[in-house]
Amino acid sequence: MKVLVTGGLGFIGSHTVVELQNEGFEVVIIDNLSNSSEDVLKGITAITGKTPLFEKIDLREKSAVRDFFKKHNDVTGVIHFAASKAVGESVEQPLLYYENNISSLVYLLQELQQKPEASFIFSSSCTVYGQAEKMPITEDAPVQTAMSPYGNTKQIGEEIITDTAKVTNISAILLRYFNPIGAHSSTEIGELPLGVPQNLVPFITQTGVGLRQELSVFGNDYPTPDGTAVRDYIHVVDLAKAHVIALQRLLDKKNLQKVETFNLGTGKGSSVLEVIHSFEKVSDKKLPYVIKPRREGDITEAYANTDKANNVLGWKAELSLDEAMASAWKWEQKVRS
Repeated sequence: MKVLVTGGLGFIGSHTVVELQNEGFEVVIIDNLSNSSEDVLKGITAITGKTPLFEKIDLREKSAVRDFFKKHNDVTGVIHFAASKAVGESVEQPLLYYENNISSLVYLLQELQQKPEASFIFSSSCTVYGQAEKMPITEDAPVQTAMSPYGNTKQIGEEIITDTAKVTNISAILLRYFNPIGAHSSTEIGELPLGVPQNLVPFITQTGVGLRQELSVFGNDYPTPDGTAVRDYIHVVDLAKAHVIALQRLLDKKNLQKVETFNLGTGKGSSVLEVIHSFEKVSDKKLPYVIKPRREGDITEAYANTDKANNVLGWKAELSLDEAMASAWKWEQKVRS
């Protein structure tokens, strides 16, 4: 069974390719290498003993997408990660985000709708909920007006997939992630942001290794136990396994609707300071940090209700915050050594 993974050399994509290959799937990766490196293929091969097929393609080029599906006409499952994902950058360059995140999705679906049947897993985000009124967040929580063009592309993407599935042979699962962190236990692959990290954990590990002078904690006056913002941090390997389970669900025709939605998180919120303390515990290092004013657009708290993912999808996060931080720290040290 051949599966296409778009953005398969990125952070979540590469870990998912590993889990797919471990389950016996044949994987072909599309990546334009705009925020990743071909070196990741070596890491995937080192872990699984098998090198996935790789095509360097920009999904914004409609003819290139069409040519890919002519060449690989036996692809029946697609896991779609390829997208720009920095909230701040999306505010500054909205058209870049709308072109990259929306047109690529449309071109993929246009090819898949020509097949007798196709299974489509979409990399979505808990940003679609905005600041939810109730915690933990269920899949029934209202989708709020997006706070950034990035968030809006996830909402629009979900709508496009839902509209398309109604009138085609495409079945889809929308996976709304909370905050993926960590690295593979082998330290062969992990999170390697280009430039200054936009996410908390790589900034923590880069500060720990001396690459950054100090960590900025944005806001300590939130209505939370320690005043810092709360998020649901999920180990990337747990997240990757959920994609394989979701794909298998569609292939086995166990889905109850043409389009299903699942939240992927641990069900537990951790504050910024708790994440810092977890790092200090696993690394035995004191982390220099400074409190700064809140960032515009940051919400107070977000963590998942995981009942549907646990009971319907049959998936559960297994790895702890400390395990995720320890793996991220091991990976950072290896990358800088």
